[in-house]
Amino acid sequence: MADLKGIVDLLQVGIERETEANVFYNLLSQYSTDPQIIEICKEFAAEELVHKANLELEIQKLGFTSTNKPRTAKTKPLDYMLDISRITNMDYEELLILAMAKEKEAFRFYMELYAMTKKSSFRQILMEMAEEEARHKLRFEIQYDFYVSHKNG
Repeated sequence: MADLKGIVDLLQVGIERETEANVFYNLLSQYSTDPQIIEICKEFAAEELVHKANLELEIQKLGFTSTNKPRTAKTKPLDYMLDISRITNMDYEELLILAMAKEKEAFRFYMELYAMTKKSSFRQILMEMAEEEARHKLRFEIQYDFYVSHKNG
């Protein structure tokens, strides 16, 4: 049972990260005046909620419930809260670069969790989440390449 509790705790960290990503993209959509940025941020925010729901489902499959734990003094503030002026003045290209970096960070997070566990069913869940983040990063890279090629050509 202790092993399952550890898995649930790790999944809960993933849920917190997906929630933070949702808040981040929603904030970007609210502070931007560019319709293209607003639209893509709303799409990203919705996708992060899907990730969160997937993780919550995995917790339920293990026989537990997800908790919305309040932040403690040990947790650092969200990185985007440290410099809101930077994100409010982003253009579409900068937003795509930031989104690629955030998705890469999420991919690494799930791969680090993957390396920390030996339970095959949990490893499969983490690999699926990592693959989803990698697909998102690739999607943003394609959008970025398309944007830059049309901007310069």
